Amino acid sequence: MSQLNYNHLRYFWAVAHEGGLARAAERLNVAPSALSVQLQKLERQVGHPLFDRVGKRLRLTEAGRVALDYADTVFRTGDELLNTLRGRPDLDRKVLRVGAIPTLSRNFQLEFLRPLVGRDDVELVVRSGSTRDLLQDLQAQVIDVVLANSPAPRDARSALRSRLLDEEPVAIVGRPSHAPFRFPDDLDGAPMLLPSLDSELRVAFDRLTDLAGVRPVIMAEVDDMAMLRLLARERQAFALVPPIVVRDELRAGVLAELHRIEGLAERFYAILQERRFPNPLVELLLPSAQVG
Repeated sequence: MSQLNYNHLRYFWAVAHEGGLARAAERLNVAPSALSVQLQKLERQVGHPLFDRVGKRLRLTEAGRVALDYADTVFRTGDELLNTLRGRPDLDRKVLRVGAIPTLSRNFQLEFLRPLVGRDDVELVVRSGSTRDLLQDLQAQVIDVVLANSPAPRDARSALRSRLLDEEPVAIVGRPSHAPFRFPDDLDGAPMLLPSLDSELRVAFDRLTDLAGVRPVIMAEVDDMAMLRLLARERQAFALVPPIVVRDELRAGVLAELHRIEGLAERFYAILQERRFPNPLVELLLPSAQVG
């Protein structure tokens, strides 16, 4: 049985973190040519290229990223051994990197991640950004999954797949009132807080009000659901949101669900890239759901 050469692994680990042969060779005090030979031996042993050679630069392949995760664990374990024997124990942790678009409900994100929240062996890295930037990071394997309100664009060359996680109703919410709310008539001339024009939810709502001949007064257009929630709490205005966004305010009676709009729903997707070595933590979070 072939055994892994840990000297080769450390050389690979150094190159990956230093970003190139020259800097890693200087750090390790070896010649770049010798370092290159050791990398080639490791690639032959594992049976996969670990770097793509792009000019003078080295870019990790998918197999290289997997190998780097394991190498990080291996060499971190050595540090943990020393820390433990010195009375400073640390925990081996797996990492899940999640991208979420700003319009996504924070409550939904928390519910999605809840199975991993609080686990001592898991580190969650959550970052927000535009759909375009997050999908680029997903394709570059910088993040493991993107949470979004719409599926990824599809074409024949795309390796992205979208999984429908949930579908939430959409409602008009506002301050509690004893007077019955008449939809859509009571929206005419009323102050409203709405998602931005980039939102599919906003497009559908505008189409609905246009057909009804209703013209709300737009007080704010917000592409961040957390901000929309705060504005709904602070302003005397109606807000268009999935109830999950203001769940705590509804329970506390600060806001009330005035009307649930039939046929209007907010969809939540997990966008993944097809990988030979997927992050196993992702599958722990995904229910059996439609994939497209």
